[in-house]
Amino acid sequence: MRIVLLGPPGAGKGTQADILVKKLLVPHISTGDMFRAAISHDTELGREAKSYMDKGQLVPDEVTVGIIRDRISQSDCREGFLLDGFPRTLAQAEALAGLLEEMNISLDAVINISVPLDRLIDRLTGRRMCRKCGTIYHLLYNAPEVENICDACGGDLFQRDDDKEETVKSRLDVYSAQTAPLIDYYREAGLLHDVNGDQPINAVLAELGAALGQNWS
Repeated sequence: MRIVLLGPPGAGKGTQADILVKKLLVPHISTGDMFRAAISHDTELGREAKSYMDKGQLVPDEVTVGIIRDRISQSDCREGFLLDGFPRTLAQAEALAGLLEEMNISLDAVINISVPLDRLIDRLTGRRMCRKCGTIYHLLYNAPEVENICDACGGDLFQRDDDKEETVKSRLDVYSAQTAPLIDYYREAGLLHDVNGDQPINAVLAELGAALGQNWS
């Protein structure tokens, strides 16, 4: 199956993607992983992407699409793939559609994992990390036994800058402006399946399976 996974930061895409690829036996393809692989293999596109990343600039869509073309042309993608983190904009979605048409393949489904805004903020701002050993906790789902103290090593827990509420709201605003329009784009294409991400992991997985014609309940 060829699937695109959509959802805002904090929706649990990473968790579900890890489960999905094991059940479907397809590779999990994320833009970050692709860039790192292309750079480590010193491909022409990898070098071009690195030149932008080294300057702190966004990698242009044509470079990203080229790297995706290289990745999904590999033998492990013959039976399908799960795209996570791409497309992020309507322009990228249209570029992906052109690429797939050129390769004579098509998407089977686009999964949108939705979670209410207030729950996303709670999820994203509740994370704490140990300064000493790096163990990660969550104030709602995996709290330490003693407040602000690591269970593993006794180190102090802190909140990373990208988990602070102001930063989290900014990330969600960017998603709303740039990526949320893809929901209507893929709905109009008849590919979109909405999944309620505000429930236990197994319940989310069961909905994902139903959307893909699988019984994973």
